[in-house]
Amino acid sequence: MRLLHVIASINPAAGGPIEGLRQFSANVATHGARVTVCCNDPPDAPHVAQSGLDVVALGPGRLRYGFNWRLVTWLRAHCHAYDVVVIHGIWQFHSLAAWLALRGRRTPYFVFTHGMLDPWFKQRYPLKHFKKCLYWLVGDYWVLRDARAVLFTSEEERLRARESFGIYRCRERVVTYGTSSPPSDRASMRQQFALAFPATQGRRNLLYLGRIHEKKGCDLLIRAFGEVAALDPGLHLIMAGPCDAALRETLDRIAVRAGVADRITWTGLLRGDLKWGAFEVAEAFCLPSHQENFGIAVAESLACGVPVLISDKINIWREIQADGAGLVCDDSAQGAEQVLRDWIDTSDRDRAQMRERAQACFEQRFQGARFAKCLLDIVGEARAMA
Repeated sequence: MRLLHVIASINPAAGGPIEGLRQFSANVATHGARVTVCCNDPPDAPHVAQSGLDVVALGPGRLRYGFNWRLVTWLRAHCHAYDVVVIHGIWQFHSLAAWLALRGRRTPYFVFTHGMLDPWFKQRYPLKHFKKCLYWLVGDYWVLRDARAVLFTSEEERLRARESFGIYRCRERVVTYGTSSPPSDRASMRQQFALAFPATQGRRNLLYLGRIHEKKGCDLLIRAFGEVAALDPGLHLIMAGPCDAALRETLDRIAVRAGVADRITWTGLLRGDLKWGAFEVAEAFCLPSHQENFGIAVAESLACGVPVLISDKINIWREIQADGAGLVCDDSAQGAEQVLRDWIDTSDRDRAQMRERAQACFEQRFQGARFAKCLLDIVGEARAMA
């Protein structure tokens, strides 16, 4: 089976979808499937050359919307070579391009919205939502309506997606997302991270890893850390991920006012062994996000046996809570502080049990091989119906 994935960008700084796609590609290879990725990145972009994927890069697009008619032309000319097309994300030209190219053709397509229909965006950015209403009526509504299925990574995401727009019509399927297990040489990865960031050695490290963005509740986490840091001089916070300069200045000011600037390590974007090493040196992963469709980093933390301290705005929080793989709070300053206090008050024995439950939760729910097989089964059904 040949699958074509269409995505706006494969730049890892853009967040989780590309990491999930990379893991999916590795897992479906064991089932004899081949994956090609079509994106709107410039072909000479460093992250394209370093991706390790079979990539067709047709960018750059124009404006923030990424308008690029080459996407339509290439997809029309080559879609017949693929059994299925999977679109990742909406609100950019790549999704409309795929719809325009595939209309009237026999190649079925699916859409992963990756949480982009969550009503949080409507509530947080009402003016931007008004602009999206225009995009919705002339573009993405039709993209979703004509898809063989729109794929959601949790039941929570599926239900919340219905709340954003009055006009909404699509065939919904829930496909539990997943990622791969960490590499086996865990001691080496731990050592590499400790050498790269010596301030974290011998500390009780709390880890945030992902794109540093206001929706992720990073300000809540730093404020909460400032409130609890005095409870244990060994506590240390690792902030791992790309961050724009203006937000970094804001977060630095919060840390200085809270008196914990010297107890926070900022790593920037981590990849490979250094990324896994960050999980290895952490005793808990923290994500008090205001909105999170799935959270690849949450699944990666569980894969490492690291319990997660997350908000109830992460769409897989019910599964985490049910499995006892972490602690859950609301997405407020008080909630973030309380979940850190609860973690600090948890006994060594209970923390050890939670680590075991985190690993079990990953294996039972979020293992990448399970996700790959589930998605292949769904697209296989589409081929049989064609």
